[in-house]
Amino acid sequence: MASVLRSARARAPAHAVTLAKVARWSAASRQPGPVSSSLRLVAPSRSYATETEPVAASPIPPKDAPKKSRLAQVGKFFWRLTYGSALIGLGYLAYGIYEDRHPVDQKPPDPSKKTLVVLGSGWGSVSLLKKIDTENYNVVVVSPRNFFLFTPLLPSCTTGTIEHRSIMEPLRNILRHKTASVTFYEAECTKVDPVNRVLTLRDNSEIKGDIAETSLPFDYLVIGVGAQNTTFGIPGVQENACFLKEIADAQKIRTRIMDCIETATFKDQTDEERKRLLHMVVVGGGPTGVEFAGELQDFFEEDLRKWVPEIADDFHVSLVEALPNVLPMFSKQLINYTEKTFKDEKINIHTKTMVKKVDEKTIFAEVTKPDGTKDMIEMPYGLLVWATGNAPRPVVRDLMSKIPDQAKARRGLEVNDYLVVNGTEGIWALGDCAATKYAPTAQVATQQGQYLARLFNTMAKTQALEEDIAHLEELGHATASPDDKKAIATEIEAKAKTLRRSKRLMPFQYTHQGSLAYIGSDKAIADLTFGDGNNLTSSGQMTYLFWRSAYVSMCFSTRNKMLVIMDWLKVKMFGRDVSRE
Repeated sequence: MASVLRSARARAPAHAVTLAKVARWSAASRQPGPVSSSLRLVAPSRSYATETEPVAASPIPPKDAPKKSRLAQVGKFFWRLTYGSALIGLGYLAYGIYEDRHPVDQKPPDPSKKTLVVLGSGWGSVSLLKKIDTENYNVVVVSPRNFFLFTPLLPSCTTGTIEHRSIMEPLRNILRHKTASVTFYEAECTKVDPVNRVLTLRDNSEIKGDIAETSLPFDYLVIGVGAQNTTFGIPGVQENACFLKEIADAQKIRTRIMDCIETATFKDQTDEERKRLLHMVVVGGGPTGVEFAGELQDFFEEDLRKWVPEIADDFHVSLVEALPNVLPMFSKQLINYTEKTFKDEKINIHTKTMVKKVDEKTIFAEVTKPDGTKDMIEMPYGLLVWATGNAPRPVVRDLMSKIPDQAKARRGLEVNDYLVVNGTEGIWALGDCAATKYAPTAQVATQQGQYLARLFNTMAKTQALEEDIAHLEELGHATASPDDKKAIATEIEAKAKTLRRSKRLMPFQYTHQGSLAYIGSDKAIADLTFGDGNNLTSSGQMTYLFWRSAYVSMCFSTRNKMLVIMDWLKVKMFGRDVSRE
């Protein structure tokens, strides 16, 4: 029997055996007594035959994450870089605006300091004022206008590409951010007395008080009054031409352009008179004349042609230059590119053409032909813009007449290598009113102003060192202690060494950084200098973007930068205004 049961259990499936054991344990658990309890406690858990022995599962290899392409990684890097740069730029912009709007308190003038008077508010004078330490002097600024004008963008104001307020920086904004207080008088200096060191000032504003003329003493004087337009004695130019040096000139040109257009479209106007009124002539092939001609042609192509289509066949721009080519300060390659661009834009260039006479409606000019012969031509015009030549202002001519060493001066005040006016002491001149070996440009005037700021700062430092040395020498004579005498001698030697270094100020040396010019049709030219006199020339639309970025960076304040950029965006979106003020 036992063998039968063993064979049956052997033949039974595994799960049947397991169920039999479970049944037996259950019956035992129902019997009272300690054994039952013991069985309940120690009975091991059983599993079904299908769960006999766990088999270790082989590890499943993880799926490889999809690899990002190299291009995606580069794109993500540049996106983060752009995002971060934008945040940094916005922060810098916000800080600049806050700083411009919230000047700190200034120190009051110190009567014990010497008086430094600066005449003018142009490139040279403002560059000097921005760099000089006003704590060392009682600085007084005298100018007939209370703002600095960013002249490189003045041609853009004539057509409404840029509003004139965008390139005007209030002079008081600049002076208010100096450490020590600076006095400003809106007045014209009419006379300079180099012997008694006194200036004569006159109030030229429309509203005058009880005192309209006064005098101002000075210890040091910097003359930066610029220059005025010259007509070379040509009859009729002063009476009939528009100039391009001040804001008022740009506004006058803008009004005159629209006057010519509206008069040309007047009812029953003759064809001959219509063509005359729509002929715009620019005299002067320098950067100012070339940029104005390009801006004017852009105004016609992008705006006037749309809104006044009836003038499309008769509107013309002509550029007149006495030299063999325009832009003589640029390389031959860029000159040729400019002339080709003007030809494509249908701007007429008349080189070797010298204006001899101007009347209300006609320009009379002498043309030198290729064979050397000369011929007189007549050019009817509606607008004449004179963009050539500089002449000394009356106050400069008056000062030149008082100084014997200036008897032979013609272009302006002759100065030495340190910009000191020849024949004077304690009087400097810079910018267009100074006759130097450099061209009268904003770049030259800016570097001259920065140089004079360093010079005045060094002079103040030198004076302070000399006073310290004199005081230490007195202490050295008064003390009896050998150790004190040795310490004082060591300090004197150190200050004397610093003093010798301070007195080694080099003469002014101009560093040409290049030239830029806009030539119309969203194109510009650049002749840049870098390294040891190496030149890089560039032209086209990419250069135009560089031209814009360079001029924006040169604006004096965050406010000016933002206004100029917004003006460009406004013109791009809505075009220029063709209404007449």
